[in-house]
Amino acid sequence: MQGCADPQSPFGFLTAGRNRRSCLVQFGKQRPRPLVRDPSKAQFPAGVGVVQGDFLDVDSLRNAMSGVSTLFLLNAVVPDEFTQALIALNVARSAGIERIVYLSVIHADLYVNVPHFAGKFGVERMIEQMGFKATILRPAYFIQNDLTVKDVITGYGAYPMPIGPKGLAMIDVRDIAEIAALELLRREQAAEPLALERINLVGPETLTGTDIAAIWSDVLARPIHYGGDNTEGFEQNLKQFMPAWMAYDMRLMGERFITDGMLPEAGDVERLTALLGRPLRPYRAFAAETAASA
Repeated sequence: MQGCADPQSPFGFLTAGRNRRSCLVQFGKQRPRPLVRDPSKAQFPAGVGVVQGDFLDVDSLRNAMSGVSTLFLLNAVVPDEFTQALIALNVARSAGIERIVYLSVIHADLYVNVPHFAGKFGVERMIEQMGFKATILRPAYFIQNDLTVKDVITGYGAYPMPIGPKGLAMIDVRDIAEIAALELLRREQAAEPLALERINLVGPETLTGTDIAAIWSDVLARPIHYGGDNTEGFEQNLKQFMPAWMAYDMRLMGERFITDGMLPEAGDVERLTALLGRPLRPYRAFAAETAASA
């Protein structure tokens, strides 16, 4: 099973997105077993065995991981993200789980002052030190993050994300989901646990804020301007709909976008293209889909 826990399933999911769950159902013959806080609110395809629990409820994690052989671990950006992940890893080790796919973030070792990056890098170190046989997936900026600013783009003619001049190798979440599913299946189906591996998840091109504004201009057939690198204003806008600590975390991330970018390493795009057996989805396709659905 890829996922969380089901008495007849070797995979376990701890917190997985809808795209990732769908991929596992599509690619795997075993039933995913996702861990959710409230099963009544969960929307899963038929045959998915849901387990109720919480990262800070150790007994629920023990129940969820019973019988699991391969685990997908993703932690939300919360103040105790690192604690939640370490509890999950310790429970997994006690349950005899060796095979893990962990969703981290690209440049976790570079953006050392950004809280949720530093936390994920700490989890990576613990996975390595605890001897897990793991794939650590390191995605860049999610293309679908820009759904949150769709109305600003279409209504005010501005692209407001502080992307900066270095560029981000943005990746479509559907590509992340498929790669995660493939890695879970590869690890589960291997005769022996595979060695630890890190994979950067990037899109097919590295885009600056000006590049993205130009794409939206083409798609919408009218001028869209880049809002610039105002991270202070970005933080203040975010505080309207998220906690202040999280808005500040996002501001710090934006500042590192500007100074460092999110750049792929040599061979990253080619590796992912070969893994998927098709090209990575470009930002322009997302923009076109978003505009068409507006």
